[in-house]
Amino acid sequence: MKKDPFRPQKENEELLGLEVPYLIAIEVLIYLANSTRPDIAFSVNLLARLSSALTRRYWNGVKHILRYLHGTTDIGLFYFKGSKSKIVGSAEAGYLSDPYKARSQTRCVFTCDGAAIS
Repeated sequence: MKKDPFRPQKENEELLGLEVPYLIAIEVLIYLANSTRPDIAFSVNLLARLSSALTRRYWNGVKHILRYLHGTTDIGLFYFKGSKSKIVGSAEAGYLSDPYKARSQTRCVFTCDGAAIS
């Protein structure tokens, strides 16, 4: 777990100031994750949780996601008009799946014609 970039902040880690546009970047990434890029939703969610005490490690995580998005601009959700819509839902539950706070987590996704809508 020492190499986990999303682990909680250590006591000796340097905090970054307001000159780093962390919250703006998180807002943009949340919009993208909800609109067209659900593949980044998990990472963005973790980085958004850590926004109260910004460190260099968390800022590097945001930059990593932005580089990933730049390299995968041809990937996204595509919806087609006129097709018979079939909505499918699935859910997942993980018992004690958060290793830091010992909480259970649940996730769900709804798709319409193979593209995520929620």
